[in-house]
Amino acid sequence: MDSSDRGDWRWQLMVAQLPSVEETMIHEAIIKAKAKKSIKSLDLVRFKRWTEGSSAQILHVGPYATEQLSVIALHKAIAEDGLRPRSRHHEIYLGDPRKAAPEKLRTILRQPVEPAT
Repeated sequence: MDSSDRGDWRWQLMVAQLPSVEETMIHEAIIKAKAKKSIKSLDLVRFKRWTEGSSAQILHVGPYATEQLSVIALHKAIAEDGLRPRSRHHEIYLGDPRKAAPEKLRTILRQPVEPAT
């Protein structure tokens, strides 16, 4: 977490699908959506099977803007356990920012890890 400027972050949105969902189904859904409305961002949608492996996680309670403190604490705990981050962390949002007060938002921050040596 070298940058606190969220505009500098590289991120991607992932939406979990049932195991029965296949790449062809996603492709067909994109074609149907494009036929109804021109949405440029649909060209960025792709299907990706993802296996995370070993991970460390922390529950962040509070606004998204203060997540950096929780990520720092998570990385400290990872190092103390003789591990190091492997690839990007991801976030699982447990609250709806449209309904919950920012100080009550809950986010699970998960960081894939591997042995440090």
